[in-house]
Amino acid sequence: MSDSPNKQDELAGTEQPFVAHLVELRDRLIKAIVAVAAVAAVLFLYPGPGALYDILAAPLIATLPKGATLIATSVISPFLVPLKILLMSAFLVALPVVLYQGWAFVAPGLYSHEKKLVLPLVVSSTLLFFIGVAFCYFFVFGQVFKFIQGFAPKSITAAPDIEAYLSFVLTMFMAFGLSFEVPIVVVVLARLGFVTIEKLKAFRGYFIVLAFIIAAVITPPDVVSQLALAIPMCLLYEVGIWAARIFIKTTQPPAEAASASDN
Repeated sequence: MSDSPNKQDELAGTEQPFVAHLVELRDRLIKAIVAVAAVAAVLFLYPGPGALYDILAAPLIATLPKGATLIATSVISPFLVPLKILLMSAFLVALPVVLYQGWAFVAPGLYSHEKKLVLPLVVSSTLLFFIGVAFCYFFVFGQVFKFIQGFAPKSITAAPDIEAYLSFVLTMFMAFGLSFEVPIVVVVLARLGFVTIEKLKAFRGYFIVLAFIIAAVITPPDVVSQLALAIPMCLLYEVGIWAARIFIKTTQPPAEAASASDN
């Protein structure tokens, strides 16, 4: 009988922190959702869902024959597609706030040397994703659409469906955004000890072949877009090797850093 109060105290002592973490997680999620909703409300007022779609479709419209436009094969597509683009744009704009909320939730449980690793990775991965999306929109789309229109017979009048175009754009954005995360993957693998810098250098030739295979599978069948994806991946792999050296030195636990200095 004497053990029961101790067990109750034990449960009370462990339950409260767990509940507190759930409450904090809920608050962080609410703040992230509010940030996305606030950005969506602003974008809805200006420039508006229709204008956002026009911006997204501009690279394709510029390559279509004069007078050609995109079409909607579904009754509700003219409403749903701009709305999806509005939500996608709001999430991308609010992504730094969303990632900060995630960082603020996990940071108190990390050691100082772990914070030196996580925070730069969160910031750099966000920037690299945005750079990949921007590179795809401003350079790759124009080249891909020019190739497609130049290859198509003159007897065919292009009138792409807006839902199909949105699906294509999202796929390409994800492909280039995630492909530009190569340095982050390399740094994490090296820092966690799964691979060494020497093994990463030895794998360089295989990665070049892998990058071109990925580009051939993901991108349309034109040389420009495939090179536009494969070459940056190869360059970013080299950047990842260089960054991994720095991260391994600057994010060591104090005990490991002291032993390394003694040696």
